Amino acid sequence: MSEPLILSVETATLAGSIALSRGSQVLATRVGKPEVSHSNTLLSEIDEILSGQALSVQNIDLFAVASGPGSFTGLRIGIATVKALATTLDRFCIGIPTLEAIAYSAGVSNATVALLPAGRGEVFVQMFSISDEAVTALDQAQHLSPTRAINKYIGRAGIRWAGDGARLYSRLIDESSRNAGYRFMVADNEILDSPSDAWIITLPATTLAEHVGSLAATRAREGLAQTAHNLKAIYVRPSDAEMKV
Repeated sequence: MSEPLILSVETATLAGSIALSRGSQVLATRVGKPEVSHSNTLLSEIDEILSGQALSVQNIDLFAVASGPGSFTGLRIGIATVKALATTLDRFCIGIPTLEAIAYSAGVSNATVALLPAGRGEVFVQMFSISDEAVTALDQAQHLSPTRAINKYIGRAGIRWAGDGARLYSRLIDESSRNAGYRFMVADNEILDSPSDAWIITLPATTLAEHVGSLAATRAREGLAQTAHNLKAIYVRPSDAEMKV
């Protein structure tokens, strides 16, 4: 049986991205513009990435989407779009936690911490172990200040730090690692053999959607695809409107 043709959507981050893949093979990717709302561009970008491969949305076998945490508005746009397409075309879909995709993008590791800016100077954070096809959560996703997020892992050497939040707070990670007696490194390319005592900030994924698609392909092979009705967002924290109530 051939691998499914997967359309992956990531609107959890400011720019967002779209990927088209067949199983683990990425056919095309597209990165959005951080200054433009996903609501204004997502459908046209989906049409463009498909037409570039001489395909239409009817050819898609499986829809995948970054299910959060991330931008509340972005998540709702991405998930609503995928749910609508999957329902209209009678296709299955798969939600991939954003922090899981971020950690997976950083490569194989015993300990990878995914950091994603959460607004108001805070971050979403979670630690994973990563093999070639499996991502295992080592704790729960949390919404914390950068200092609390980093201090949470101060007793563990050999961490890969992944995501936009890791780059944004690299100086704080550097300072914390040195205070703890760990080596500190910032990757300018893929690191295959990470020193066991180092804290390493990895290259951020430019098209996170392709990693969403890769994880979705693995889940599909495991029979974990779901209906649009069961696709839910992972918010981790209340929205600003809810916190004001």
